[in-house]
Amino acid sequence: MAELYEIKEEKEKVILVAVSANENDDTEESVDELMELVETAGAITVGRVIQNRESVHPGTYVGKGKIEEIRLLLEQLGATGIICDDELSPAQLKNLEDALQAKVMDRTMIILDIFAQHASTREGKIQVELAQLKYRSTRLIGMRNSLSRLGGGIGTRGPGEKKLEIDRRLIKDRIAQLNRDLEDIKKNREVARSLRMKNPVPVVAIVGYTNAGKSTLLNRLTEADVLEADMLFATLDPTTRNLTLESGQQVLLTDTVGFIRKLPHHLIDAFRSTLEEAKYADIILHVVDASNPQVYKQMHIVYETLKKLQVTDKTMITVFNKQDLVIIDEPMKDLKADKTIKISAKQGEGVEELLNLIEEVLREAKVLLEHTFSYQEAGTIQMIRKYGQLLLEEYQEDGIFVKAYVPKDIACQLLQNK
Repeated sequence: MAELYEIKEEKEKVILVAVSANENDDTEESVDELMELVETAGAITVGRVIQNRESVHPGTYVGKGKIEEIRLLLEQLGATGIICDDELSPAQLKNLEDALQAKVMDRTMIILDIFAQHASTREGKIQVELAQLKYRSTRLIGMRNSLSRLGGGIGTRGPGEKKLEIDRRLIKDRIAQLNRDLEDIKKNREVARSLRMKNPVPVVAIVGYTNAGKSTLLNRLTEADVLEADMLFATLDPTTRNLTLESGQQVLLTDTVGFIRKLPHHLIDAFRSTLEEAKYADIILHVVDASNPQVYKQMHIVYETLKKLQVTDKTMITVFNKQDLVIIDEPMKDLKADKTIKISAKQGEGVEELLNLIEEVLREAKVLLEHTFSYQEAGTIQMIRKYGQLLLEEYQEDGIFVKAYVPKDIACQLLQNK
């Protein structure tokens, strides 16, 4: 009888490398996060090296002594390469490869790699490929050496090795084509958005740091069946779902891609049209992982990213999620938010209160309408139910008396038709 052999794909082993410019920075936490990114990408971290120096070495990222230390560590630990915690310049990438004779990657490559794995819609795939080609087009020389020596693996998914080997002119043509495709998608998105604005169902955009529980919350509120996983960037493609509140008020809930420290600018550019959904929302739900020790740092990064996207002057509800994992129950504050609430989306705790809070915020943007409509205008009541909150509906001799909170523009529209 022939023996059966278990064929298992060998995971890449990598060493994480970072530079700490001052003792009060968050380099350690950033490297911890890089380790999570590496795990999500499908590799194993076997070591880490952090060099304390005034600034990153312009030619080799770390100093010569550290390079020798890393080279010895690669041999001792049987690692296939290193991943630097910052975006490397083409010169740094090439010089490190020459010095170490090993695969060299950076944080940006790993994030792009994860995005390539998780993009499932046509738009998501186009955006990822565009970001990768823009990033890699300036680094073809260094990367060609790496890929020819070590094959594929993490940091090479998406456009793939063959596309990296084509000349710059073809890459430029491909980028132009992807930009045209993205422009078409953007136009379709803008048409859909303008139709939504004519049909004013309030939009609530869910934003937050990656792995804060945005998808879990969307699923809890709307039974959206979006992938939930305890990993960074588990979901990438945005999801919009309809939600009917207890009063009958309908809202659209839109999930957005998670934010992260050092989010590559190529990705912000590529995903701008998707992320801009937050710009046109009536309410921003800022979902925060309250159990994370870096909670306030993560909140700051989300606000900085929103600022880059020019998402300002929005009603902000900060949702301190994952209360089931909080060990010490301390008061949590967000001075930039209009309202805050503690919940556990996974357990369902505080979710009803959150829905009431959304309803309360929407009501604040409405006016109280008290009016008697004739029986011929009975269809108007359905419009009030959809866009507002119907408090009282009385059938009287001269018509239907209605007391309701409705958006100002809807109130004007209803009364103008009189």
